[in-house]
Amino acid sequence: MKTNLLRFLTFITLAGFAQNLMAQTSATETTDAGAVLIVAMTLTETSPLHFGSNVLTSSAGGTVVLPSNSTTRTYTGGVATSAATPVATNAAYDVTGTALETYALTLPTSTTVTHTSVGTGVNTMTITLMTARFNGASADAVTSTLDADGLDSFTLGGTLNVGANQVGGVYAGTFDVTVDYN
Repeated sequence: MKTNLLRFLTFITLAGFAQNLMAQTSATETTDAGAVLIVAMTLTETSPLHFGSNVLTSSAGGTVVLPSNSTTRTYTGGVATSAATPVATNAAYDVTGTALETYALTLPTSTTVTHTSVGTGVNTMTITLMTARFNGASADAVTSTLDADGLDSFTLGGTLNVGANQVGGVYAGTFDVTVDYN
């Protein structure tokens, strides 16, 4: 009987240890979580692009170049400066978005302006080589960074291509400018 009791106690003891010796079947890890929330960008035009009044000095055509950061135009061919109004203006824009984020500007490769009242002859011109100058920048660029308040601004210029035998008068057109986060 003593042997049976000893066997019984040994069995109970081993059963208790067996429960504590089971292999681990799960694990826990603490993981970081996060998110980025950006403010939708806005782009507001504060001044239109206008090459001002220019004089056709010959029927040869030419160009009017309006730099991105100045209204001092340069000319080639049969086009020259005029003191008549309207004066030249750079297109100007205000940008808002998430503070300190970089963004890119997309400009058209060309846009067409059309004579507002004459439907025949050389009555369209193209604007090409558009350039942008961001607030405080010393050179033209197509990327910038919003300031600590989420603000920035830029101005545009370009080249007006006047055709040979261009019809004199008023020309108008539109183009799209786009900004988006990098």
